[in-house]
Amino acid sequence: MIGKSGMLLVAALVPAWSALAQAQAQQSDMSFFVTSAGPGKGADLGGLAGADQQCKILADRVGAGDKTWHAYLSTQGPGAVNARDRIGNGPWKNAKGVVIAKDLAELHGNNNLTKETALTETGGVVNGVGDRPVMHDILTGSQPDGTAFPAGEDRTCSNWTSSDAGSAMLGHADRTGLRDDPPSHSWNSAHPSRGCSQQGLISTGGNGFLYCFAVR
Repeated sequence: MIGKSGMLLVAALVPAWSALAQAQAQQSDMSFFVTSAGPGKGADLGGLAGADQQCKILADRVGAGDKTWHAYLSTQGPGAVNARDRIGNGPWKNAKGVVIAKDLAELHGNNNLTKETALTETGGVVNGVGDRPVMHDILTGSQPDGTAFPAGEDRTCSNWTSSDAGSAMLGHADRTGLRDDPPSHSWNSAHPSRGCSQQGLISTGGNGFLYCFAVR
């Protein structure tokens, strides 16, 4: 038989178990997140395949690895890839079950991405303007409509294989920062990085984070 103290302990644990179960259910239904960590080599992600693998690794850790995860990244030059073509058709939910966009048109228009909704895979908030350190810069290499930049000036750190020369187009996860950031597209095309190294990304206001989307 369970004594009075045991019953009190069970009663105290039930809300915690319930909250944990709810959080796990939401994360298993998650189809969008900002990575809580990058590979640590600046914008050298090992190409698109390496970036996708980083999304998969982090999704696995929170029980959402049974989906096909792609990083929101474009490439340039021959065979250029558009980020918008890599992520399925939506809708996409964050780790708390909040829909950030119902389809590609909404994602690249009036989406629901804010500091409070652009969450990591664990449901954490990404440091934005006013926090220290600021880490709101997200690697995208993309124009506002989610397409690739023309060949020429590097905006993808040699298609995500360089931690040296070049630059990467960045988005702002909190959609705030520069005064001339149009809110409609600052989430994916705010400004270029100061370089492709880890320190270059950090000094610009990021840490090599990615947007990850589950392809449906």
